[in-house]
Amino acid sequence: MFSILIVEDDLKLAQLLQSYMEKYGYLAEAVQEFDRVMEVFQGIRPDLVLLDVNLPRYDGYYWCRQIRTVSTCPILFISARDGKMEQVMALENGADDYIAKPFDYEVVMAKIKSQLRRAYGSYALGKRERTVECAGLVLYPERLELTLSGKSVDLSHKESLLMETLMESSSKVVSRDWLLDKLWDGQQLVDDNTLNVNITRIRKKLAELGIEEALETVRGAGYKLRPFWREES
Repeated sequence: MFSILIVEDDLKLAQLLQSYMEKYGYLAEAVQEFDRVMEVFQGIRPDLVLLDVNLPRYDGYYWCRQIRTVSTCPILFISARDGKMEQVMALENGADDYIAKPFDYEVVMAKIKSQLRRAYGSYALGKRERTVECAGLVLYPERLELTLSGKSVDLSHKESLLMETLMESSSKVVSRDWLLDKLWDGQQLVDDNTLNVNITRIRKKLAELGIEEALETVRGAGYKLRPFWREES
């Protein structure tokens, strides 16, 4: 089932859109706090976003750019601004389409279906991008990129494999032998220091995202990723 995020500060309109989408079998969620758009986005990882231009604090163009740092999902603007420049700005900031208000709900649904079909269905150029998620932390293995709340860091191939293994086993101890085998496929010449270097690099990358001391060394056993950052945010 596809999920859709609605970023619209006209709460009555947002509720009508949400009801309409649910009627068509989509999961729909409307943002309630407009300074936390990226946190909501990272939490639900929607398949498509409906985004207004006029929003409290930051406008839709700003949030479109933020979303584009972590996702290629379809973004449709919905706005009472019907001028040519507004539509050009939306597209140049990363939007896929622009629908001027007042709009016909059937037209909105048709455009949503069209974008979903192109992104994920029979018209998609490739498979949906694989991600690994843990408490809002998102790893893109094909991009070698790790993101949290709009921030991102680049990873090496080994660092990406290491993070994927730790995130998939979060809160559990992963043995050093398992990690060595996973990262170096049983090669005999790899010593423990090589793993230590990669662990140190991963800790620095997590710190760049604002996550400190989440990767715990369990003496004599291995390593454990503790996803406490969600509770503290």
